[in-house]
Amino acid sequence: MDALLHSPFGEVAALLVLAAVIGFFGLILRQPLIVSFIAVGLAAGPSALDVVRSDEQIDLLSQLGIAVLLFLVGIKLDVKLIRSLGGVAVMTGLGQVAFTSIFGYLIGLALGLDHVTSLYVAVALTFSSTIIIVKLLSDKREIDSLHGQIALGFLIVQDLVVVLAMIVLSAIGIGTGDGNGGGSILAVLASGVAMVALVIGFVRYVADPLTERLARAPELLVIFAIAQAAIFAAVGDFVGLGKEVGGLLAGVSLASTPYRETIAARLAPLRDFLLLFFFIALGSALDLSLLGAHVTGAIVFSLFVLIGNPLIVLAIMGALGYRKRTGFLAGLTVAQISEFSLIFVAMGVSLGHVAPDALGLVTMVGLVTIAASTYMITYSHELYRVFEPVLGVFERKGTPREPHGAVATAKDGYPVLVFGLGRFGTAIAVRLQKQGVKVLGVDFNPQAVRRARELGLRAKYGDGTDAEFVADLPLPRAEWVVSTVPIHPMGLSHEDTRRTLIQLARGAGFTGRIAVTSHSAKDTEDLFGAGADLVLEPFQDAADRAVELISGAPGEDRTDIPEIGGEEPQPA
Repeated sequence: MDALLHSPFGEVAALLVLAAVIGFFGLILRQPLIVSFIAVGLAAGPSALDVVRSDEQIDLLSQLGIAVLLFLVGIKLDVKLIRSLGGVAVMTGLGQVAFTSIFGYLIGLALGLDHVTSLYVAVALTFSSTIIIVKLLSDKREIDSLHGQIALGFLIVQDLVVVLAMIVLSAIGIGTGDGNGGGSILAVLASGVAMVALVIGFVRYVADPLTERLARAPELLVIFAIAQAAIFAAVGDFVGLGKEVGGLLAGVSLASTPYRETIAARLAPLRDFLLLFFFIALGSALDLSLLGAHVTGAIVFSLFVLIGNPLIVLAIMGALGYRKRTGFLAGLTVAQISEFSLIFVAMGVSLGHVAPDALGLVTMVGLVTIAASTYMITYSHELYRVFEPVLGVFERKGTPREPHGAVATAKDGYPVLVFGLGRFGTAIAVRLQKQGVKVLGVDFNPQAVRRARELGLRAKYGDGTDAEFVADLPLPRAEWVVSTVPIHPMGLSHEDTRRTLIQLARGAGFTGRIAVTSHSAKDTEDLFGAGADLVLEPFQDAADRAVELISGAPGEDRTDIPEIGGEEPQPA
């Protein structure tokens, strides 16, 4: 076995096997990949299995992984999203960064850390993991909900703070490295301006025609993207900005092209593969025996991130006029630190600003917060129901920033309420309205609500699993409640929106009939048992209708029914 590990190829093979095994157990525990990767790094390090010997090769793969990671951050930077969300993204993002930095710094000093280490740790705690948050919200189909869009907005603000922090850090590192601080910092800033000018010129004159030509061979487009990330990272490192900033600028240079989503999707698996080696290199540099002295600090900082970050987001969004539910769900997304936190502190270690045990402290905080916040985000709606009674202080009267539009009250008469305004739900509502039936649509996706209103429907923004919201709907005079809300992926959450809606509607005094959607016979049977009066099976019903049309049965005249576009419905 030792002979096998002495070969770099055999060593990498052993590390990949270890990653697959630990990753499998992480999957069972519903943990994101980054937690498993950190665990692999610690297990492969000198304090455990001591597998890592080819330090140079692993460090090279690690640096390439960081360049690709920052490239993907750059290519996905969407300033339009920040503009569309207005002040909430900027104020929440900057407010959370300021709060975490200031109080994190004070906590560090109280724990006995020196000023520089406290500052590094405090700044590292401000970054949240965009990768993890987007993955969890996408799995829950909440990425297009209001709280999901706001979370993406302030995550982009955080990403911009990351860029500025790394540029400043690189400039300071160059300045202190050669003893000519002022001149070196100016040289680095000049290099930065030159690289930004190069990116602007590339975007304006080269990016679109070049990527359009390369896209004819998708494999070549991917190779070009990797080359772009590597060469920009190399140039950034050469001029003193660092590989991280260079990789990010490479992504920005392609962010305006129509192929950015394709590039990002193709490079995501490569990013995950290469980041494994970053965490292996990180773990191999840590001595677990030295981390015991930081257990208290790790617990205090972890509680600060898990509790303090969501509270400050909740407070800021409440002050801006958002409902407590929206603020709570958005706040949970920042209850962890990011892979950038580790990269940031690792840069400080390489520059000699902080000791290696500071990296160990932040790594422990990362393990705790990422693992815990995964469950917090996954079970966010259940947590909200637990804490809702004490969250009233965070909500302004009237919630002026929520997209209410036409307000429906219990005095309004709507024979049918449709929850879920995706293609299926909107099509049902449009056809009912065409027949003269007054319909009120409900959805948790502001874009779906806006799209329904453009089609002439009465639509209201809201969450069908929020007891307070459902109780305020005009249920007493309704005859039907129809839910076309999609089912959560298997195993993601104990909550079934359809069953919850049935319970809340009946609890609010609704005595009419309830229709819900199902995609399996077993599910249909269970929904009838849960109190549904009618279970719609879209695929089966569509097949039955298709058979009628094919066999010559008269079909419905659909010439004046508008085409229903958009995405599948989001949780209402």
